[in-house]
Amino acid sequence: MILSAGLTPAWQQVVVFDAFRYGEVNRAREVHWIASGKVFNAAVAVHRLGGPVRALAPVGRGQSDQIDGDLSQLGLPFRFVLTRAPTRVCTTILDLGARKITELVENGRPLGNGELDRFQQCYAEEAGRAEVAIVIGSLPQGTPASYYRELVQCTPCPALLDFRGEGLLACLDLKPFLVKPNREELAQTMGRPLETDEELLRAMRSLNRRGAQWVLVTQGSGPAWITTKKAAWRAHPIPVRPEEIVNPIGCGDALTAGIACAIREGRELLDGVRLGLAAAHANLRQRLQCRFDASGVAALAETVCVEEQPF
Repeated sequence: MILSAGLTPAWQQVVVFDAFRYGEVNRAREVHWIASGKVFNAAVAVHRLGGPVRALAPVGRGQSDQIDGDLSQLGLPFRFVLTRAPTRVCTTILDLGARKITELVENGRPLGNGELDRFQQCYAEEAGRAEVAIVIGSLPQGTPASYYRELVQCTPCPALLDFRGEGLLACLDLKPFLVKPNREELAQTMGRPLETDEELLRAMRSLNRRGAQWVLVTQGSGPAWITTKKAAWRAHPIPVRPEEIVNPIGCGDALTAGIACAIREGRELLDGVRLGLAAAHANLRQRLQCRFDASGVAALAETVCVEEQPF
């Protein structure tokens, strides 16, 4: 089983407009409400790829029935830690005419100490049964930066870490299997700009030296970089025409899901990157985050170019 765990889920509104005009009255063509945020996106993507998965997240009591209903309809196993604070609401605006996507993001609400303790207990139970654990998403306001370290300490299986900042740096001596920030997040974590590929690789290798077995950094539509202590690779996303892009939100989560599926199957990480980039490509074409058709993803993965780079 793959565990997807995180503290900042979302109850997501996806609103589709033929044309969206700022400062004016806009009538929606479609409105969808779905369980989202990185923790649920990654779990949904694993489920779409055919992997056994369980999602673990704190969910506000007021939205628990709605989120339960959505995940149950997908057939996705989950476990909630119910909280007094409501689950954040985020909104994706899809402007079909201009081919623009606007994301309105609410920060995660603070969680009480008892709720954080309960989540950690649930995580330890679920991680003990997992073959791969994804720890993903930002920390809610007021949560100690060391909180994710406490989770990783009780993770007996390979851990894929998809978050940034001081909390990520605090986990590195635990030798996580993979850390996966994007380029901007890595720059924020290191406290300096990473304007050239050489600066980027130096920062990635510093994470390897501090304990990360693998480091993967994404750059949106640009190449993804992968490093270990001894080698580096560059992986090229599958080309896509601008008119094919529907909603890029969740592509990074789909990538994480593909890697988790491959690792659970005993495959090499670079194979997981190929599968993840293919899943991200499929996600680009969907209106709803990570709810893609996975029927052609395995074949697409075979077309992903991964090049070893001079070290």
